Amino acid sequence: MKPSLQLKLTQHLALTPQLQQSIRLLQLSTLELEHELESFLSANPLLERDEEYSLPEANLRESGVEQAAEQSQTDERADSSLAGDDSWLGEDGGYAGSSGSSGSFDDDDDSDYQDVQAATVSLREHLLAQLGLMTLSSRDSVLVRCLIEALDDDGYLTQSLDELADSMPPELEIEPEELQIALNHLQHLDPTGVGARSPVECLALQLEALPVDPTRTLALEIVRQHLELLAHHDFPRLKKHTGCDDDELRAAHLLICSLNPRPGAQYASSDTRYVTPDVVVRKVRGQWAVNVNSDAFPRIRINSLYAQILSRQRGSGLASQLQEARWLIRNVQQRFDTILRVAQAIVERQRQFLDHGEVAMRPLVLREIADTLGLHESTISRVTTQKYMATPRGIYELKYFFGSHVSTDAGGACSATAIRALIKQMISAEEPTKPLSDSQISEVLGQQGIVVARRTIAKYREALNIPPVNLRKSL
Repeated sequence: MKPSLQLKLTQHLALTPQLQQSIRLLQLSTLELEHELESFLSANPLLERDEEYSLPEANLRESGVEQAAEQSQTDERADSSLAGDDSWLGEDGGYAGSSGSSGSFDDDDDSDYQDVQAATVSLREHLLAQLGLMTLSSRDSVLVRCLIEALDDDGYLTQSLDELADSMPPELEIEPEELQIALNHLQHLDPTGVGARSPVECLALQLEALPVDPTRTLALEIVRQHLELLAHHDFPRLKKHTGCDDDELRAAHLLICSLNPRPGAQYASSDTRYVTPDVVVRKVRGQWAVNVNSDAFPRIRINSLYAQILSRQRGSGLASQLQEARWLIRNVQQRFDTILRVAQAIVERQRQFLDHGEVAMRPLVLREIADTLGLHESTISRVTTQKYMATPRGIYELKYFFGSHVSTDAGGACSATAIRALIKQMISAEEPTKPLSDSQISEVLGQQGIVVARRTIAKYREALNIPPVNLRKSL
């Protein structure tokens, strides 16, 4: 072929650095955004924290949310009787994780402080403190300490005594019999059941610590010999093997259910994670209003001193950083503007949920919100992921309000969330002696015009962590 020159005219979409940053900030959670801003603050001397200014209402108006800003002012002036109960909203910007949670704290009350102090004590520290009060020989004390170190977080001894004896230095010449004696000392410590090597032994230790009576004796027999039958709620075979009647078995069952199969779990350190909602929903004068949470909005600004210097010195090396700082502030404001617009559209469509709960949740898909706001569906997906809304009913991820739907006899659709709420209501109201099967639940929903297959009911029930009908049956 003969070489030649050709001229082609093509088009392609190029993402500017500013647009790339805007997309990145949009998909970050509040915590991730805070970490991202920290890196910008450390790298760009023109950016600084501003702890004195409030939410930039003027900027939000420019973004087309003037109504939300005016609604915020109306909300502050609204009468408490019209605004509803705001006990779920803390004065310090904290939010309750569930609806209706409120409480007061007395500065002179030390009970809360004591609870916090007790919760910080580990299982190991709790057991060693008791060991120090026991009159044991130094060798026995060391062996008990070794067993304490071998416990897991639930208080169980997962290794056999032979394995523990083999793992210790040979020069100590420790026999398994010595460890058995040390284990007996350990199993007499608080909490009762600690040092057990199986759930059966753990429950048996707790029952043995109770006063002797017929119920305790029957419960001990069931735990040691028929615990599997009890776990499967096979009450006829239990009565056959133990020779007890319904009342005796019911009392023994209640006693066993009151025991703690994980005695060490109460001393385990809990990894508590707090969520800062991006938007707050309140009912004002009969209407649901959405506002940006000021505690989630980053307080950053351009350093005025550097900005004045740059205005007098053209061509300075900091000019590019000044432009980056302006981009960042503008993109952060645009991020919250987009989140607010999406949240308002969600609340507009899910007002029945806010008024009546999960049973009133309507079907909603990302495309519906995208078409309403003139945004791409991928943008709505980014906005609703790891962004949270504080409502009087609790704190929810924005993605929670979207879900699949099931057809109804009337030709409409019912949200999967509403169906799960109906299933939960029916099961909570069922007779313990005659629990509803998945087929019966499907029939009841069918009578209400909601067509749901039995296998779908089973899937929703398992998602709610509700056991099957045979495990819900009681005497």
